[in-house]
Amino acid sequence: MKAVVIHAPGAPEQLVMADVPEPSPGPGEVLVDVAFAGCNWADTQIRTGIYPHPFTYPLVLGFEISGTVSKLGPNVSGLKVGDRVATFVEKGGGYAQKAVAPANIVMRLPDSVSFEVGAALPIQPLTGYHMLYTVYSLKPGTVVLINAIGGGVGLFTTQLGVKGGARVIGTVGTPGKDKLALQYGAERVVVTKNEDFEQAVLAFTNGRGVDLAIDSFGATMLDRTFNVVRKLGHIISIGEAEGQPFKNIRERILPRSQTFTRLHLGHVDADSQAWKDGVTHVLKGVADGWLKVPIAQVFPMAKAADMHRYIESRQAAGKLVLAIDA
Repeated sequence: MKAVVIHAPGAPEQLVMADVPEPSPGPGEVLVDVAFAGCNWADTQIRTGIYPHPFTYPLVLGFEISGTVSKLGPNVSGLKVGDRVATFVEKGGGYAQKAVAPANIVMRLPDSVSFEVGAALPIQPLTGYHMLYTVYSLKPGTVVLINAIGGGVGLFTTQLGVKGGARVIGTVGTPGKDKLALQYGAERVVVTKNEDFEQAVLAFTNGRGVDLAIDSFGATMLDRTFNVVRKLGHIISIGEAEGQPFKNIRERILPRSQTFTRLHLGHVDADSQAWKDGVTHVLKGVADGWLKVPIAQVFPMAKAADMHRYIESRQAAGKLVLAIDA
């Protein structure tokens, strides 16, 4: 089968088309004929060799896919060949014509949800859901800060938070990436090139600080975020786009008795009620129309390197997906 392979860490040029053996589903797994693969910042980290969870090379990138079940492994129930599905592929392999996934994390797609949209659902909106409702317990009136609110996770989390009654403020680094977040219900978006986000957030909360802050930058942005979270507030880290978090977390949370979580979606038990509730909530939101799926651009399989260049340019407002050649 055809796949986009990376043989060693490096620049986007490392992503090359290649013929690789077709995978076979083991016990509790299914084989999916991939229609689209979602692009995530984690893909770029693995490509450059800085992802916090270890991978070995060569490998096929891609943590989320949509497509059709083509084969069932032993001991799989509740799914059948021909089902339209989307799924999180924790070990990667999504930039390929076929991929294997654990059956217990596969979500069936309603006929009304296209494969293009389906490829955007397994990671980013579920990450948003589990930040708000599994790690945190969102209540109406909660004030949430979302750094990088104009990206895929940010836009999904904004909508999920607003639906849950939260007041959302966000930050973006690029002018223009604030527009969709404001359309989706954010009350304020700070363009960090133009104003100091700490001053803006504290002004928004009348000096109190936000209840919950979500950060995907790490490094200096995460370090400064502790300054705008209230006493007994919570900070959730989900990425290191700017660099690894500084090794001072204890010192940062002590002055205000804050709580800190570094979330990896794969650590949510796929057999738990929390996981099932998240899938149900996201799929219902899309079906009901209140959870919009902002597809920023679709790239052909042979242009995976261009997709990585685009996400790294920080210009994309929304989700990037890769169309897999049949």
